[in-house]
Amino acid sequence: MCCLGVFKRVVPFLLTFTVGLFIASFFITIAAPSFGGGRRFRAREWRNLEVEVQELKNERSRLKQEIESLKDERREIWGSKLAEGSSIENFVPPPVAPTVTRPAVTRTLK
Repeated sequence: MCCLGVFKRVVPFLLTFTVGLFIASFFITIAAPSFGGGRRFRAREWRNLEVEVQELKNERSRLKQEIESLKDERREIWGSKLAEGSSIENFVPPPVAPTVTRPAVTRTLK
């Protein structure tokens, strides 16, 4: 009697599960997922990462050179302006624009 109760609960579950997998197999593949792909995949990924690192290093050095050239250009401009007789005090930045505050709106209930 005890086994009959378990049998009545387990068999419908297994049948339903099997039918569900059968219907799902029409829409998706029911197979074990392949993670990675083995040694070739890892080697290819490693090469791609090495190429990306090299590109980033090249870009970094290019940006450093650009910064240095801009610094040199700025030194030349400031040097020529100071040589013309103007002083550093004439290069004062413009004042900060005042902030506009809105008046508080009060509403009265009627």
